[in-house]
Amino acid sequence: MELRHLRHFVALAEERSFTRAAARELIVQSGLSTSVRALEKDVGTPLFIRGTRPVRLTVEGEALLPAARRALEAAEAARQAARDVHGVLAGRLVLGALQTSGHTLPFTSWLADFAVAHPGLDMSVRQLGALRMLDMVANGELDCALVSMPPGGGPPAGVHVVPILSESLALACSTGHPLAAAASVPLERLADERFVDTPPQWAIRNVIDDAFRTAGLSRRTVYEVNEWALVLDLVAAGAAVALVPEGLNFALHQDTAARMKLVPVEGVRLRRDISLALPKGQAASPAARRFLDHVVRAVRTPGPS
Repeated sequence: MELRHLRHFVALAEERSFTRAAARELIVQSGLSTSVRALEKDVGTPLFIRGTRPVRLTVEGEALLPAARRALEAAEAARQAARDVHGVLAGRLVLGALQTSGHTLPFTSWLADFAVAHPGLDMSVRQLGALRMLDMVANGELDCALVSMPPGGGPPAGVHVVPILSESLALACSTGHPLAAAASVPLERLADERFVDTPPQWAIRNVIDDAFRTAGLSRRTVYEVNEWALVLDLVAAGAAVALVPEGLNFALHQDTAARMKLVPVEGVRLRRDISLALPKGQAASPAARRFLDHVVRAVRTPGPS
């Protein structure tokens, strides 16, 4: 069983398209098909259901996929062990990240500094819901992910999380809203408000929903959007209220910020905890472990990362 066959199999399983998988692996489609057939001959069973769009795995293919990812990771770790003798980090790092655009969290600086320090490393960033990204770290689709942790419980089996920061949530409302002049507001007062929320796949939505559920309260979500700038625009327009992280960089939205007010919420712990998630122990790729060290140093060092 050849590693390139496993790599082509994983690419096709993830891309679900011969065209995209071939482009990702920089080979022609016929070469990809030949490679997959060779792997199927090695394992003695079809791995894909032919003639379906998008491409679908057979039951046997589903069973092989996690092991194939682990084999490729082990091979890369072996290559990296040799490179480490010379202090060289190379290969590919696939990161997940919460939406940090417009946030004071300097993820872009961390990423840029890391890329400059390791020019032999290719990086890919995917911005998805936190719950989805935690699962992707667990099954090997992501090397690591910067996530907002959901309330209660812990990460999936085999995933290690390192706390990066914790920030409070505050009520955001328009300057014309009756609560804009309040020094603070109890959660009970918000039960009848119209809310703009992030999607349920975002951990921050789980934090907010859990707080209301624990208090025995319900609320009405009239808008559901996946961008903080749009949340703030709707709030400033008086269309709804929202519970937002205080770490958002409101200076980037000066016109919007001038038309809204942040009010602390009293009597309940409303916080967003942000962590870096990666596989436990040696299951984490060398690049993921090095990126964790880079981020931890940046967080502990005052000033620019």
